[in-house]
Amino acid sequence: MSAELPEFYFRVRENGATVFRVDTENRQRRIEMSEIAVVNIRNGQIKPHGDHEISAEELEVIEDWMDERTTVLATREIDDIYRAIDYLNLTTHWAQTRAEEDQLDEVTDALLLAMHDLRTVLVRKKADRLLKDD
Repeated sequence: MSAELPEFYFRVRENGATVFRVDTENRQRRIEMSEIAVVNIRNGQIKPHGDHEISAEELEVIEDWMDERTTVLATREIDDIYRAIDYLNLTTHWAQTRAEEDQLDEVTDALLLAMHDLRTVLVRKKADRLLKDD
């Protein structure tokens, strides 16, 4: 049972992806990938590769991928925040129950500054939301 390869492949980059058209319909039955575009999900830009003209079908596939990717990244981002909360709790437990004095000396200032910075931002943002609601 052989799985059908997708017609397009998206090589993920920091701000988007490089888009390739996948071709297996050649004499050698090798997988060939032709770069057709570079996309940036932050600004929505789609740049054709070289002299390639993006077809309506390709544009639709790329835009659908961009929408899906944006959703995936947003989900991952909030999941990372929940993980950060877990790490803070685990760090608190470690500091209270297992940390040695030299370990605490090594990390205390950095943790206090990071927590102070986070607290300042969160308090300011919450105040802004409360004022906006009034």
